Amino acid sequence: MTSQHHDRHHGSGLPGGPGRPDYAPFVHLTVPNTALYRQVMRTFTTAKERFAVHLRPEDVQAALEPGPGEQPADLDTVVKALDSLVEWGNLRADPDTARVTAVEDFYRKRFIYQLTRAGEAAEAALGTYEEELGRRGELQAVALHDIVTQLRALLVIAAEEEPDPTKAYLTLSTLTARFTDLAENARAFMGSLQRTIDLHEVEVEAFLAYKDRLIDYLKRFIQDLITLGGLIAALIGELEEHDRIRPLLRLAAAREAADAAPDETEHAERAAYRGWQDRWSGLTDWFVSGQGRESQARLLRGRALGAIPQLLAVVRRLNERRAGRSDRSADFRTLARWFAEAPDDVARHRLWRAAFGLHSSRHLTVDADTLTARAADPVPPTTAWAGAEPLRISPQLRRTGSYERRGKPRKVVSRAADRARLAGIAARQAEQTAAARARLATGGEIRLSRLGELDPAAFGLFLRLLGDALATWRPGTTSTTATSNDGSLEIRLTALADGTTAEIPTPDGTFRGPDHLVEITDLTGKEAHR
Repeated sequence: MTSQHHDRHHGSGLPGGPGRPDYAPFVHLTVPNTALYRQVMRTFTTAKERFAVHLRPEDVQAALEPGPGEQPADLDTVVKALDSLVEWGNLRADPDTARVTAVEDFYRKRFIYQLTRAGEAAEAALGTYEEELGRRGELQAVALHDIVTQLRALLVIAAEEEPDPTKAYLTLSTLTARFTDLAENARAFMGSLQRTIDLHEVEVEAFLAYKDRLIDYLKRFIQDLITLGGLIAALIGELEEHDRIRPLLRLAAAREAADAAPDETEHAERAAYRGWQDRWSGLTDWFVSGQGRESQARLLRGRALGAIPQLLAVVRRLNERRAGRSDRSADFRTLARWFAEAPDDVARHRLWRAAFGLHSSRHLTVDADTLTARAADPVPPTTAWAGAEPLRISPQLRRTGSYERRGKPRKVVSRAADRARLAGIAARQAEQTAAARARLATGGEIRLSRLGELDPAAFGLFLRLLGDALATWRPGTTSTTATSNDGSLEIRLTALADGTTAEIPTPDGTFRGPDHLVEITDLTGKEAHR
């Protein structure tokens, strides 16, 4: 305890200078008996949630639960832990005079303990740390719908002659909260997804079942991101058009700074306005692409699309492992383990010759008699050719130059049918894709409402192409051009001012949205004609 006390007063935690924060409440994480200190602190935080302010050592001891195979902590150990936490600033000790019944009790060391502000802050920081480590993340398609709803509500508020500050503040707060959840969970999910893809030692059946659910989950989110991402970008453009969003941000900042001190109101309002501007800019950059910069929504969509073939590659490797296909790296690791487990150098040399076939040149002996003689009287490898016995070569080898055993050749499994089936599937997919490209090619600029009914393949291709175009739409622009990810199609989209709605029938329903002028060009066909 002496060295810890010395560190605290001379180091003051980590920084240890005047005006700097004291990190001593975190010392209990780096000393022996950390587990006991963490249990004690959790006991105090639990008691605070139950509105219990002070705890006696007996109360703390009764609340501690020993781990598997551990003995319960005795009272003296608990008291020492409490005193250490008091010294580091996590707890405060006050004399316990409530149980004094005689004069002698005043001279006994009796304290009651409670959390300090520093100790409570340290526990809150550790709780946030553990929560972030345990977060798996998720792709929140529901959050996309909520963002659309809040953006439409902002458009309604902005259209009022005198927007209500309370409505503007609450709507912007809900919008930024949902967007923050979406961005943070998407980042965490993609990180956990990459760790899933990088798995090497995994239960095959469990991974295959998880793979099916995960791919279906990714497809649903990508579909929602394509349709709703473009709508969100358009709504953001409407709010930034004629600078409609700026008054709402100022109203939210003024309401947020309303409770500041009188001499700090102006400064607090400026700081709040900068904060709201940063949040709105983050939302805009997430959904709307800029000059030479892709939006985060488009990058996320690309990452999610790229994760699907990576998952399928993992499945292929797992199937190859189950089928017993040779893995050279695994073979070499097994061989290295055999070398390490060999009892002596003689065994290692035998293993080397068996694994790599690097025998001496006398392995050319071809008959059983020579092998038996050599086993009975081995010839050292250092023996010169002139001093060694001659090798007996089979007359057939001298006569024909080869020594092969005649017999029925090993059966070879024909894969022609499997290759033909895979080739047929690939050809049908290529035909469907080519037909979808041909169906979407407009041959000039037409209204989106005149595109007509689309089959599922053409509609899926159209949605991806439309999402690429809308992701590049900037506030104030009236026309944009984008190219599909494979470079086979180009779309030119031009906004219309007549407010009409386009409807595209599909077998699964009708797709509706604002009408545009659209021109879709099949780049593969253009290059073929050249």
